[in-house]
Amino acid sequence: MRGQLRLTVAAVVSIVLLAMLVPMAVLVQGYALEDRIAQAALEVQATETAVAMGEGEPGSIEVYLERINAEDDGTTTSVLTSDDRVLGPVAELDERVLEARDTGQARLDDLPGGGARMLVPVSVGRSTAAAIPVIQVDVEQPGLGSGVLTAYLVLLLLGILLLIGAVLLAERLGRTFTTPIRALARWTQDLGARTRPEPVPVGGPSEVQELGTALGRLVGRIEELLERERESVADLSHRLRTPVTALRLRIEQLDDPVGRLRLTRDLEDLEHAVDSVVREARRSQREGIVAQTDAVAVVRERAEFWGALAEDQGRSFGVHLPERAAPVASGEEDLAAALDVLLDNAFSYTPEGAALRVSCRRADGGGAVVVVEDGGPGFPEGLDVAGRGESGSGSTGLGLSIVARTAEASGGDVELGRSELGGARVAVRLGPPR
Repeated sequence: MRGQLRLTVAAVVSIVLLAMLVPMAVLVQGYALEDRIAQAALEVQATETAVAMGEGEPGSIEVYLERINAEDDGTTTSVLTSDDRVLGPVAELDERVLEARDTGQARLDDLPGGGARMLVPVSVGRSTAAAIPVIQVDVEQPGLGSGVLTAYLVLLLLGILLLIGAVLLAERLGRTFTTPIRALARWTQDLGARTRPEPVPVGGPSEVQELGTALGRLVGRIEELLERERESVADLSHRLRTPVTALRLRIEQLDDPVGRLRLTRDLEDLEHAVDSVVREARRSQREGIVAQTDAVAVVRERAEFWGALAEDQGRSFGVHLPERAAPVASGEEDLAAALDVLLDNAFSYTPEGAALRVSCRRADGGGAVVVVEDGGPGFPEGLDVAGRGESGSGSTGLGLSIVARTAEASGGDVELGRSELGGARVAVRLGPPR
């Protein structure tokens, strides 16, 4: 926004400056020419005196003309004498000189290449028009000298200063909008990482303040709704405890042991489902709206936990972790549960003494890749990772499905393969925090 505002102001001010400075530059050129013409008029007065006094003595007039024409003032003076002789740098005089002598009136004409020509008849007390001398002064168009270049540079410097001032003013004006908006953006990005967000920063123009106030009210309402939802789920769980306990007591009174065992398992599944719903409802309270954790820390903690069992079974248990943290878009409990599923499968479906290896590395572009390998028989052919109830090894198949869901929820995936240890290899790619 600030960049666009600066560019817009710079373009508008540049157009305005061009519309102002170009005519001013033309005026400066015109004023310089008028100044030369005024100086030439003064010079004509002195030349009139010299011509009147030197009438009949052309030599004295020629000396005077050589002296004044030697000055570098942008003017050239010539004289048409009463006996039609041309004195001065001009070789011949045109019909406009004769017209000025015939009429006896001074005139000022524009020259084709720029500049002006001044024609002034000189009265020397004679009555005939043919006896009147005429002074011709050619005024050159002023170039970059004679102060014109200085005026142009002053105008250019003034335009640059105005442009810089306008851009700086636009930058300052843009900051009054962008600074509070950026503060609001940072605040909204941090909402998911906090259970209770800090008060919304309100500042800047009135429109931005209204936006901040509206966001604060919206976040407050969302927090209130989430709190009500958590309380409702917790209350539902609490209410279910009494009838579940009553059902358990009635099941224990059944005479049929097979039916009792079956109903007991169904009741346990119901309790697990209720606990899962409660835990899922409280996920945002534990992890924030946006889940994030360090994959290296979680892998290290779970490897230490399972390492004791590996030692008891005489297994080689390798752990390879990077030195730096690897943040991923997954909750700590979800990632730990997925690792427990993979390690539990490795311990359950490989013979004692089979080697195990757990590694974690930072992925290109963010996130991490967690790999669990074993020296067992490996996966059966055509195993569907996301499939439920079809593990191909006699289990329910829910474990790998949980791992796949955890990876996909973070923006990653799961890859099955053959390990260098001879058995199965599961690579879980976890996406970076969003």
